[in-house]
Amino acid sequence: MPFKSILLLLLACCAVGLAVVMLILAILRHKGGVAATRRQTVFSMPGSRRLAGWRSFLLQSYRWSMKLPLWSAYVLQVKKRISFRHVGDEMALRKTTMGIVLIVAGSCSLVGIVLLMVQPGWSFLLLVVLCAVVLNSLVLDMWLNRLEKRLLMQMLDVFAEVRHRYHQHGMIEEALYEAAETGKGEAAQQVMLIYEALTSPDPNEALERYYEVAPNRFLKGFAGMSYLVMEFGDKDRAHGSIYLKGLGNLTQEIHLEILRRDKLDYLLKGLNIIALAPVLFTAPIERWARSSFPSMDEFYGSKLGFVTKISIYVVIIAAYLLLQRLQQYDETRFRAGRSNTVWERILYKQPFIRKCSFLLAAKPGSIKYGQTVRLMRESSSELKYEWLAIRRFVLFAGCFLFSLCCIAALHQVERNHILYAPVRDDRMFGAMSADELKQAQDTADLDRAVLQQVSKAGNATHDEIVQALERVSSRKLKDEVQNETVARITQKWEKLQRQYLQWWELLIAFLIGTSGYYLPIWLMLFQRKMRGMDMLHEIYQFQTVISILRDMERMSVEEILEWLNRFAVIFKRPLQKCLLHFEHGPEDALEHLKADARLPEFQRLVDKLQLALGKISIQEAFDDLDSMMSFYFEQRKQEYANMVDAKAAWGKMIGFAPMYALVFLYLVVPLVGMSFLQMNMYYEQIQKL
Repeated sequence: MPFKSILLLLLACCAVGLAVVMLILAILRHKGGVAATRRQTVFSMPGSRRLAGWRSFLLQSYRWSMKLPLWSAYVLQVKKRISFRHVGDEMALRKTTMGIVLIVAGSCSLVGIVLLMVQPGWSFLLLVVLCAVVLNSLVLDMWLNRLEKRLLMQMLDVFAEVRHRYHQHGMIEEALYEAAETGKGEAAQQVMLIYEALTSPDPNEALERYYEVAPNRFLKGFAGMSYLVMEFGDKDRAHGSIYLKGLGNLTQEIHLEILRRDKLDYLLKGLNIIALAPVLFTAPIERWARSSFPSMDEFYGSKLGFVTKISIYVVIIAAYLLLQRLQQYDETRFRAGRSNTVWERILYKQPFIRKCSFLLAAKPGSIKYGQTVRLMRESSSELKYEWLAIRRFVLFAGCFLFSLCCIAALHQVERNHILYAPVRDDRMFGAMSADELKQAQDTADLDRAVLQQVSKAGNATHDEIVQALERVSSRKLKDEVQNETVARITQKWEKLQRQYLQWWELLIAFLIGTSGYYLPIWLMLFQRKMRGMDMLHEIYQFQTVISILRDMERMSVEEILEWLNRFAVIFKRPLQKCLLHFEHGPEDALEHLKADARLPEFQRLVDKLQLALGKISIQEAFDDLDSMMSFYFEQRKQEYANMVDAKAAWGKMIGFAPMYALVFLYLVVPLVGMSFLQMNMYYEQIQKL
């Protein structure tokens, strides 16, 4: 049975199985939901009944999905990815999870059928896996980005309502409760969660729990600012309320974020599709090139053609991943104290792997060890140094072995090309007819039979090839034809003998393994660079907190550090270390804090805290805080504009890179190269005339 027929049969079986499962779920939903529907008068309308039936179907699908081993792992992964959007509502989280999972599964099935019709063959499975991963990431990112933008828009309305209610009552609790009651959407739900945390018996602990699940930094800042004013009271300055001014600053930040997202979405719109489109065109271009330029058969069937095709797929994947990174909005996902490094911990318990890992890792006390630990701290890595050594060794071994397997596969592709490719007559021009193609295939079969005969002896001399040719050939060949055949078989034999692991191929595999070994370090360097904007966001939150605390009576530097620690994410560990050593010497603790966090803006903040230890008051130390906040806001506006322009330029270049690679690497360059080879061959034939 042909490969295409097998794949079509598998897809048909999967479709029938999916239909049966959906039918069973529908029957179960009908039996279990009739009584509940009768009791609920809310769902009396047809539209409401259909909506309730769809929700019940999603919940039933979730329960059935949890019983399937591999499928349940994927569903739980999607659920974990979106869990912070449905805090405290498990049913809504399950329904949303299954909705996304079904959309991804349906999209993958549809794309799989299209790819099978367009590009059947061995590469079909690779393309299906690639498209499944891409569609999963694309659907999740699109859904999350749309939800984040909608939440920001809703927050503007809710904050405006909070401002109005605070003017009416002058109380934080009443303003939050009434704004949450009158508001709509997820922003109102988040404000209600903040209200419940502030009115709980232990607001500090409740706020800490909320900080861990807050959807964005604006809600964290709003929750902390509301608690500060509720705890210490609002003080009217000459220019207005502290709370209302902080609320205005948050609104201004949200406006800036929305404008940045809109502009970035507009400039990068459609680039994902452009980057992924070449996946569908590799096979049509190859078929067109083979039919229009027969000499291209030699390239597409060779090892170089196989490497080119794999390279194009790698370019497509890399372009998509880079575009996904460009379209992110630099919201930090780091949470101090969390660690999901399970497999490193398991491998660390194996003595052999542990010893091999530390043979390559830097020894404690060395300069390299200190640089690595410092990089881990500055990039907010949650790994231990021992687990990082395990990860680097595993990546080295995995990349090295994978490279060797790819090299072995390439040699096998070249062997198959030498043994099975039709032998084209150099004197023929244009495409081969059916009779010429059959003759070329018969010649290839003859050469392969001779090569199999001489390979048993282990060495192929001229006489042995002649003898094997006489045994295999069914008819007596002319001397001229026999000499050409022997020369051709000898050339094929020499090529086959060179299909072993060369020293330079081993060197390439080692270099790829070395790249895998340094990949975690490169990622941490990239993460440290990308955290610069997140650090500035957190510094601005610190300034907002200090602008409220500086006017409070009996406020000390240690209390300010404690409040900063509550809001901190990136600077949480340095602040915790500073608080632990504060009683043994405030000056030394603050100096170590400056050394641990090397951001200049944060160091200037710590310098002011050092001045407030006894020389001047806290209010005097931060007398220029308002102007600093205004300057940082304008500076971030300019940085946002420059960053959006840079991302747009990089996005256009990266988005069109796969298309350029497909056209030039897979068509133009091979066509030009094969044309030069053909011209050289024809020139040699003309000289022999």
